[in-house]
Amino acid sequence: MAFDTMKGFIPGFVVCLLVLASDASAVKHDVEGFLGCLPRQASPSSPISGAVYTPKNSSFDSVFVSYTKNKRFLNPRFTKPVAIVTAQHVSHVPATVVCAKHHGLQIRVRSGGHDYEGLSYTSSVPFVILDMFNLRYIDVDLYSETAWVQAGATMGELYTKIADASKLRAFPAGVCPTLGAGGHISGGGYGNLIRKYGISVDHVVDALLVDVNGRVLNRTNMGEDLFWAIRGSGGASFGVILAWKIKLVTVPETVTVFRVNKTLEQGATDVLYKWQLVASKLPEELFLRAMPEVSRGRDGNRTIVVLFIAQFLGPAENLLAIVNKNLPELGLKRQDCIEMSWLNSTVFWADFPAGTPTTVLLDRPTSPGISFKSKSDYVKRPIPKEGMEKMWKSMLKFNSLWMQWNPYGGVMDRIPETSTPFPHRKGNLFKIQYFAIWTDNNSTDTNLNLMNELYKVAEPYVSSNPREAFLNYRDIDVGSNPSNQTNVEEAKVYGTKYFRGNLKRLMAVKTKYDPSNFFKNEQSIPPTFIPN
Repeated sequence: MAFDTMKGFIPGFVVCLLVLASDASAVKHDVEGFLGCLPRQASPSSPISGAVYTPKNSSFDSVFVSYTKNKRFLNPRFTKPVAIVTAQHVSHVPATVVCAKHHGLQIRVRSGGHDYEGLSYTSSVPFVILDMFNLRYIDVDLYSETAWVQAGATMGELYTKIADASKLRAFPAGVCPTLGAGGHISGGGYGNLIRKYGISVDHVVDALLVDVNGRVLNRTNMGEDLFWAIRGSGGASFGVILAWKIKLVTVPETVTVFRVNKTLEQGATDVLYKWQLVASKLPEELFLRAMPEVSRGRDGNRTIVVLFIAQFLGPAENLLAIVNKNLPELGLKRQDCIEMSWLNSTVFWADFPAGTPTTVLLDRPTSPGISFKSKSDYVKRPIPKEGMEKMWKSMLKFNSLWMQWNPYGGVMDRIPETSTPFPHRKGNLFKIQYFAIWTDNNSTDTNLNLMNELYKVAEPYVSSNPREAFLNYRDIDVGSNPSNQTNVEEAKVYGTKYFRGNLKRLMAVKTKYDPSNFFKNEQSIPPTFIPN
């Protein structure tokens, strides 16, 4: 299917959808009406019946679980959907939107299931999951150096497809291969090419979106204000992302990676302090992550180890010279550096064992094995050593926790914070992701409390007024609304942390394109005023 033109892409059934959407008044939570509506609205040539699962289906639970990344949201207290629509054809998406709106049901859109707080597949009111994982077509065009990627495709599938077309092309996005393109890119898309090329949304040149009336819109049809809004705000506040058209970037034939560990006894705190001073000022071809984590020492007791993980767009000799000049405290040696292709580096960054074939990037997720909680921070001035030591003390209370300190600088200092809704650009030294893991749901409350404690310890050393947060690392603690309500003032609390000064413009776009606030979740962008 060619994506570059809308001709032939929007089936005739959309006209019928528009009549229904504009003609009908909502019925409160009419599940049977919704299910009866779907086959009438989907394209006759692509029946929707095989894509719909209800709790009456024997495979309903397995479909729900298969793209549920976080085990703690399998807890019975989280409401399950009244139906899951695993869209198998583009026509199934507008049909689901219009039928849900007509029959008073919420929609939660899931592409890869990596929503850290489960907002794409949980709600406290009757709702429908629109699951996009079957819509995974990717079309790479080397002539224009672009690619169309459907929302349900994973990053691993996209990286593989790009590399199949050219070893000298790539796309800036996350290092986890099971991320779904729809949600990952719409939230910003952060990865290890950020210092050279920025984030994913900086390279989106077109999109296909199903709006609140069931219309399939491209960039021209939706207009520049809506196109701006969906690139970094989480598209689920404005509609359903069907596909992105992305601009590819250039990478050399050889990239170099390394992973070096430093324990506290080896001076990890001193090395990390120096890292803060230089990581954002290194050549933009070099991304050097620092990763403090809880580990077990030889005596079996918990300790802190800092992993330094790098990707350099060039040969090992150049990387070695840069690091040893700017961060000699790391003690990098030539044997630590591994040269490989960009595609193989994505396997390395996904933490697979050395020698793992790149076909692993095509694996789809299975049922969740862990529960986790994540938070994020932005750091604008170096954290003093005594501050780091306070953080280590708090970290050691966890059984399993790591932090990613991801460097900024490079091109991020040159992109205006208003260019997309994602505002976290110039002025940041690095971004922190906190990530706690546990397998026993009985320890959930303990781990959540410990995470809040660590977050409090870090407060004096990170951004403030607002304390910024990254939407892709969804954190319900920074503010939220109930599933079925949206308070504008509460939305401003979390919205300012995620979007800073861009929130006002986002709310204006929401008011224009979804004034009834149909597309909503606990952290969605509200219209300027909420209709009765």
